[in-house]
Amino acid sequence: MSDPALPEKSLEPGLYIVATPIGNLGDITLRAVDVLRACDGVACEDTRVTGKLLKHLGISKPLWRYDDHSEHRDRGRLVESMRTRAVALVSDAGTPLVSDPGYRLVNDCRAEGIPVTALPGACAAVMGLSLSGLPNDRFMFAGFLPAKDKARREMLEELGGIDTTLVFYETAPRLLKSLDAIEQVLPHREVAVARELTKLHEEVRRGLPHGLRAYFESHPPKGEIVLLVGPPIPMEASEADADILLRDALATLKPSQAAARVARETGLERKDLYARALELRAE
Repeated sequence: MSDPALPEKSLEPGLYIVATPIGNLGDITLRAVDVLRACDGVACEDTRVTGKLLKHLGISKPLWRYDDHSEHRDRGRLVESMRTRAVALVSDAGTPLVSDPGYRLVNDCRAEGIPVTALPGACAAVMGLSLSGLPNDRFMFAGFLPAKDKARREMLEELGGIDTTLVFYETAPRLLKSLDAIEQVLPHREVAVARELTKLHEEVRRGLPHGLRAYFESHPPKGEIVLLVGPPIPMEASEADADILLRDALATLKPSQAAARVARETGLERKDLYARALELRAE
């Protein structure tokens, strides 16, 4: 950490996007501390949260409340101030703009020719992916799953056919509903739940959705959660394998929905599975 006795480095005017710790305050970077010490002010999601971080670092700066719903004129005044001032943008935790406020401010700065730079640091989505053990050569971050049951299932159906690991943010009170939706839509996919990352009670559990749901029913989760769903598992499914999966899906789904689910799970042709699902339903 920078020595408070040393003179502050000067910063060129512009916007500095600063990642902050997601739990363990020791994860603040040296460069982030330097920028927070030298900037003219901090635009933040919650002044109380950012105020605690700055107090821990021994830094006192003007704090300006900012989120993506701020009035355009307020954002305009903030952007205009960056012609002569260095402004740091932080979120409550992690990397700004990753499912957090900031993209409208960045867009406006770029449109006005205001320099923008970013300081890398903590990101819960990337840490959860690293700890999960799920394939990470390709992944898709999709933010928070919808709160409504139907919309949640529709999003999983939409994204489930993509050959990649899916990364979501989730809240503890909604975890069981999300695991239930994954069990309905993608029952054979491996799932990982990573919570309280970098904190004392950090936990990562991995398994099939029904097993994880049973565990968290008896061990109610707390804290912020990264929820990961593994990619489709390539398999040479025989007709017998497909029939087993289709029969299981047809117990609760229409033939078209059952065919779509098994196609996502196996990579087999959806139209062929649909035709077979109709045959099985008619038996």
